[in-house]
Amino acid sequence: MDYRNPQSSTIIFGFDSAWTDAAKAPGAICAIAFDERGQVEFHEPRLVSFADARAFIGSIRQNFSVSLVALDQPTVVPNSAGSRPVDKVAGSLVSFVGGGVQPANRSKIGMFCDDSPVWSFLSDLNATQDPIEARTAPAGHFLIEVFPALALPAFEEAFSQRLRAPKYNPQNRKKFRLEDWRSVTRVVQTTAQGFDVSGLADWSDRMHALSQPRKADQDKLDAALCALIGLAWRAGPVSCSAMLGDLTNGYMVTPMSEFTRPRLEQAANERGVPIA
Repeated sequence: MDYRNPQSSTIIFGFDSAWTDAAKAPGAICAIAFDERGQVEFHEPRLVSFADARAFIGSIRQNFSVSLVALDQPTVVPNSAGSRPVDKVAGSLVSFVGGGVQPANRSKIGMFCDDSPVWSFLSDLNATQDPIEARTAPAGHFLIEVFPALALPAFEEAFSQRLRAPKYNPQNRKKFRLEDWRSVTRVVQTTAQGFDVSGLADWSDRMHALSQPRKADQDKLDAALCALIGLAWRAGPVSCSAMLGDLTNGYMVTPMSEFTRPRLEQAANERGVPIA
């Protein structure tokens, strides 16, 4: 893959929020940081609440011209019921490969109702939610919505085939497959190597070696995927990532491949959902 010029003075956070703020089911956050010379440092995933994540971001982002938070949770949810148009577009691919898309609407208590923690997190974060500007801006603090299950089929051709979505959530004991866990960790490692993020590649190799990964390990792995989606948006080929949807009805930023793009474009066209 032909990557664009290395980033400089840029930090990209990957945050798998877990959607609610349950103490026994925290999210996870990590960061890929490029200094003024383009030298990269990987801040390994850690388990966090929304408040912890906000504190972590605030503690280090001031040292960089550009900060980008790639959040695995819907951030624009105007609908009171059902699902957003972009959820249906994502579902056209995720369902094909054997996964699922949880519909986002304001009736979901604790996730998207008025008192849900995501809204105060976004307010406190005070980041600009404009993916197109975030892609090339030389300075600023930005946030984008991402979805690892939608990105994985683009990162790995094998995952884009019918019913081939990896089953790598250890909490789902009936479906979990250790070989899928190892496939996903290898994809993260290979993608990190492509971006010359050696710290993330090394961390992924350690995760690959786990014989009994836990749910917390999967949350950390998803945080790493979020960060890679953000990095692909900033530094990957322009044609290999897209913004599905819009800032009024809901959107996602995702990598695309020759195998995933046709299905997503067809679903978007059928539903009148823009792609940028």
